[in-house]
Amino acid sequence: MSTAYVVKQGDCLSSIAKQFGFADWRRIYDDPQNAAFRKLRPNPNLIFPGDRLVVPDREPKEVGRATNARHTFRTKGAQKTRVRLKLKDADDEAFAGRKYRLVIDGATFDGSTDGAGMIEHDIAADASDGTLTLFLDNDTSKPGIVWSLKVGHLDPVEEASGVQARLRNLGYACGKIDGVVGPLTQAAIAAFQLRQGLAVTGVVDAATRSRLRQLHDEE
Repeated sequence: MSTAYVVKQGDCLSSIAKQFGFADWRRIYDDPQNAAFRKLRPNPNLIFPGDRLVVPDREPKEVGRATNARHTFRTKGAQKTRVRLKLKDADDEAFAGRKYRLVIDGATFDGSTDGAGMIEHDIAADASDGTLTLFLDNDTSKPGIVWSLKVGHLDPVEEASGVQARLRNLGYACGKIDGVVGPLTQAAIAAFQLRQGLAVTGVVDAATRSRLRQLHDEE
């Protein structure tokens, strides 16, 4: 019997799939019962607390084997998802070729950003918290810039909290990410619009959302 599921803050499709024993989140997202959900959230990486979806039944798999013999069955490895980050300074210049240390739920990844300031790693499907340390002079024995990370907490740009999170990640002080568009958020929106050559209104319109999506989600 299928299960109705309400998305919680911090959920992603990979973590939901792992929770219900699916190796691939597409089994849930692509299920015909979730047509309305796919229409609401065309980007499967961005879902929102309160969204409702259906988790289909897992179909049993039958495997023929000879009797009176020993057989070995192997399950698939731990489920993974991917974290992808681009690091830039206040002048929008990439932190290229800089050493970093990424710690996600106890797993540590050391490396260097690529020419575009990009970091990419496979992490556990249900990972939730982490830190990223960037070593500006590439000396890992010295303190670096440290960011706290919340995996699965980015909301769609159509939601006020999604706008706030993107503004903060792009360096605009918008106050608490709470979905309330108060004076601080309005000022951050206006500052973003001014820098991007958009009509400065302090209100998120289609052009502002599109530019936020382009700079934050697509680059």
